[in-house]
Amino acid sequence: MSFLKRIFGGKQKTNSISSDDLWSWFARHASEFHRIVKTDRDVDNGFLEKLMPRLQSIDKQFYCLTGMYDNDTAELIITAEGDIKSFVFVEELVNSAPPIQGWKFTALKPPADITSFSLNMNGNRFDSNNTYFYYDEDAAYPDEIAIHLLYDHYSEENKDDVTQGCLLFLENGIGELKMATQIDDVSVATTLPEGRERIPIGKLEEFLVWREKELVEKYEGTRHDTNSNQFSLMEAEDKDGMPLIAVVNRDLLEWDAKASHPWMMVIEIGFNGEGRNGMPDKGTTSGMEDLEDALLEQLTDREGYLNLGRQTYKGERAIFFACKEFRRSSKIAATVIKQFQDRLDAKYAIYKDKYWMSMERFR
Repeated sequence: MSFLKRIFGGKQKTNSISSDDLWSWFARHASEFHRIVKTDRDVDNGFLEKLMPRLQSIDKQFYCLTGMYDNDTAELIITAEGDIKSFVFVEELVNSAPPIQGWKFTALKPPADITSFSLNMNGNRFDSNNTYFYYDEDAAYPDEIAIHLLYDHYSEENKDDVTQGCLLFLENGIGELKMATQIDDVSVATTLPEGRERIPIGKLEEFLVWREKELVEKYEGTRHDTNSNQFSLMEAEDKDGMPLIAVVNRDLLEWDAKASHPWMMVIEIGFNGEGRNGMPDKGTTSGMEDLEDALLEQLTDREGYLNLGRQTYKGERAIFFACKEFRRSSKIAATVIKQFQDRLDAKYAIYKDKYWMSMERFR
């Protein structure tokens, strides 16, 4: 379960203020905040440290950036720092903002013009004149979009700074949404492999548009009817004799169009398994089944949500869904988990997994 542990953050908290409360408070202080941002004086203490507790009382994954959008307009960017499941809630919060004179509100870090944008970090400058990329082509995973960044001034001595700078330059250049949703894997390479082409970073946007168009044309309208699918019960023990029980849709695991449902959503439920070899008691089992039924009622295969199965092990149950999109699925998961918060300790994550590698251990 270590893979899941890296994906999941802390348990989501119940909202303590509403978006209306936040914007009403912001409107009352908008002029003062505008002056602070425009004069660039005490922005942290005078503005951000007052805003952040209120922002994170709505969602712990909300963060923000600020600066002048133009001579008269201050901009507040609300970001989820790449956390896919929170994107839709950031967008909804920004969409709920009232018009406030002198302010522009933006959901997620917007893209800059990567051909003219530059970033100075730790003594290194990153721009379109010294940053390039190449991409992988893997016959086994043809729908994966994996790119490698190349930087002219890379060395063993500065590799950590360069890696951080390249990734930050890329995120600012193409924006938080595109960075998280259109690229499956990104790394910083030390050298260009023999026979590969070094592509100017300014052509990355064109490359991503081309790959996205290919995927849309290939999988547009692809659905899987699970009514006739068979679920298999799998049992195993770890080295300490602790049981692992899984129920998985074996037909789906052999499907050849997995990339049509590229978003993996995992709902994790923690429980006290002491004295039962890490397994739940009857009451907890009933509650977990009710939660799963509530999800299945809304996340149907015809609408693009595939229930791949579940795993129970050592005081945890993980329920797996492959999804065509990440916004509606995130909202449904959050709503259902909130409905069961008095009965179950549950949380969820959403991440890109075009080939359902999370499920490979069940094949």
